[in-house]
Formats: sequence, structure tokens, C-alpha cells
Amino acid sequence: MFFTLKEFFDMVVMSLAIGFIFSDFFSTYKHRLPYYSQGRFDWNSFWFSVLLVAPTIILHEFGHKFTAMAFGLHAVFHAAYFWLLIAVLLKLIHSPFLFFVPAYVSIYGPASPGASALIAFAGPAVNLLLFLISKLVIPKASKRNLPYWMLFSKINFFFFIFNMLPIPGFDGFTVYFNLFKIIF
Repeated sequence: MFFTLKEFFDMVVMSLAIGFIFSDFFSTYKHRLPYYSQGRFDWNSFWFSVLLVAPTIILHEFGHKFTAMAFGLHAVFHAAYFWLLIAVLLKLIHSPFLFFVPAYVSIYGPASPGASALIAFAGPAVNLLLFLISKLVIPKASKRNLPYWMLFSKINFFFFIFNMLPIPGFDGFTVYFNLFKIIF
């Protein structure tokens, strides 16, 4: 089975939280969005944020999950409820700084350094692929959809670069650490 009911529930909750957290984050693009309304909660910006950011995160985590499964490991998608709550609170107090981990995949079973490196790289690789696909779509996008594809491109490029940083806890650290173990 590819997904459990709990994983699907976590994807929905994470997507809705992401929509709320980022509903006014893309303010420089709001004048380009056809349905932006000022003064009250903007459901269109909420759904725009869900459709923009949630696929970036979910597909990133699927990269990890399905690569781990290809190596015969058990992998489970989780919404990071604690971090989502922190991000919602930071948004509610209008914090100028926002850092959180919206989701993660738990992987069970032993993996070789090579498999671990590939599993860790799979998430950022999905973001790189989404970035490249969006770059192909942008020249053909309608004027109405162009802001979405431009933002989607930027977000996925950011996710790729950010996740490949060699900082403990990031995918990049796991990739580089395991490559180091293979080489030395």
C-alpha cells in the first residue's frame, strides 16, 4: 500500500496549515492575482498558497518515501504538527522570521550509505525537477497563470538549494555525509 489513511490525513492537515501560513506571504504578487480582496481573510489567496506550496512539500517528501520504498524500506509520511503549530503562532503574531519543518518521512530499516545518500537526495531532486518543468511551462503560460508558475519555479529552486545545504538535519548533510562514508 502506497499511503495509509493517516498519511492522507497528515497531507490534508499540512496543506491547510501551509495555506493559512502563506496566505498573505506572496504580497508582491497579489496585484497580479485576479481574485485578491483586501481587508478580510482572503480565501482565494489561501487556496492559491495551498496550490503553490503544498505540492512542493508533498512531492519533496514523496521523493524520499518512494526512493526508500524502492530500497525495500518502510517509509511513512508525517505532518510535523509541532512545527506547523509554531509557524501558525509566528504568523498570528506577525513575526518577520518564519522557519519550520512542515512534514517529514520516517524511514524504517537498515540502509547502506549509498542508499541513504540517494534517499536523502531524492527530495531535493524532485524540487529541482519541478523547477526545471516550471521553467519549461513559463514561456507557454497564460497571463493569468504566469504568476503561479513564476512563484512555483522560485519556491522549488529555493527548496532545492536550501535542502542541499550541508547542515545537520538537512537533506544535504545526509547526502554529503554518506558520500563521504562511501569515498573514505
